[in-house]
Amino acid sequence: MPRQVDHGSRRRLIAEAVCHLAEEHGLEGVTIRDVAARAQVSLGAVQRCFRTKEEMLVFALGHISERISERVQARLLRSPAQSAGTALGHAATEISLLREEHRAEARVWLAFVAQAAVSEALARTLKANYAALQEAFTRLISEADVVPLDPQREARTLLALADGLTTHVLIGHLTPHEAHDVLHAHLTSLWEQPGPASSLP
Repeated sequence: MPRQVDHGSRRRLIAEAVCHLAEEHGLEGVTIRDVAARAQVSLGAVQRCFRTKEEMLVFALGHISERISERVQARLLRSPAQSAGTALGHAATEISLLREEHRAEARVWLAFVAQAAVSEALARTLKANYAALQEAFTRLISEADVVPLDPQREARTLLALADGLTTHVLIGHLTPHEAHDVLHAHLTSLWEQPGPASSLP
């Protein structure tokens, strides 16, 4: 009797292989043959799971995005009584991937961002991810005790800052400690902004 293949597990195994190769070399030179060798499956097995290389990369991007999102959710659930401002800080810290244990993940994420500049399918996936994060940030900012004038704009700014700090740490322009300081200072200034009432003459 032929052995049953768990295609979901195999697709995740292949996605992990893509991520390992992206961390080491970027995505430009990654081939389906490379991925099959790293995942220790046949070339045909990869091709049965994914019709094209682009389809495989889109799935791998979704895989790593889901992993980061699950970690953010787990961090928030550990402290359900925290304020919206504290929750926002935890979420922004997780997304910026500044910890040493997340350095490999940060390299993979930036490899996908770079590839998305020339891949419409990857760009669509990234835009959807960023839209969901922006919505979550906007909600947390809106729920805070001191609400800035434009929560959506502030959410956009914070998301761009977190992403930029990832790059600055990876290339060595900032240390993780310096990046944390920048993020903390921005979050602190966020709650110190004058609200609508104080802007009246």
